[in-house]
Amino acid sequence: MDEALRWQKSTYSGGGEGNTCVEIAVSPGTVHLRESDSPTTELCTSMGPLAHLIRRVKAGGVGAAA
Repeated sequence: MDEALRWQKSTYSGGGEGNTCVEIAVSPGTVHLRESDSPTTELCTSMGPLAHLIRRVKAGGVGAAA
């Protein structure tokens, strides 16, 4: 059986009320992401696609059109 994931909250949150943090856990070959207010909903990916997404977000290339 798999060991329980060790979730870590992000060091930044939007300053809203309640549990609004993104949490991350790593298992061999997989990065797990979830919102702390919805802990049963989980997104799984690998480091490469996650790094690409983060670069795009930082560059302003992801999001809704104004």
